[in-house]
Amino acid sequence: MSWCAATRSFNMPALNVNALRTSAPFAVGLGCVSVAGTSLWRSSPSAASSLRSKPFACLGISTDARIKEPVQTEKAPAALGPYSQAIKANNFVFVSGVLGLIPETGKFIADNVEDQTEQVLKNMGEILKASGATYSSVVKTTIMLADLKDFKKVNEIYAKYFPSPAPARATYQVAALPMDAKIEIECIAAL
Repeated sequence: MSWCAATRSFNMPALNVNALRTSAPFAVGLGCVSVAGTSLWRSSPSAASSLRSKPFACLGISTDARIKEPVQTEKAPAALGPYSQAIKANNFVFVSGVLGLIPETGKFIADNVEDQTEQVLKNMGEILKASGATYSSVVKTTIMLADLKDFKKVNEIYAKYFPSPAPARATYQVAALPMDAKIEIECIAAL
């Protein structure tokens, strides 16, 4: 799939969204959208030929499964289900939700949110390291808390791990976490 933006502005014709849904599982774009070499851009022949002669910039985003590379390290807890600790794709690392488990035992470090947060971030650091990334390359985190009242405690610990500028972040209180964890954090890092 490609996302193409022409270097000049022009009117975009109406896009048949139903055709897009049946043609591709995922597509976004400005200007034109191409899926597996099939252009979804609809224009008159004269407009099409004039566009071909104009330079354009194109950012390719592949959904090809062969470019997905799983990240695995024994220095962080193993996945609790059918997922990877992290996936490298398109110059990013997508780290799955991490719990405050001790890698060797699979048990929580403690029952309090402070110790679990510290262990979550240590485990995340090992996964980032195994992928070739660091805390400073993290661009987005999502924190899930069993109790939003722990937000301040978590922030104090979290701030020690992420240098300025801090990553973008969302924090939610959730109904429950795996194994009755107090906290779970996932992240995306740039390579």
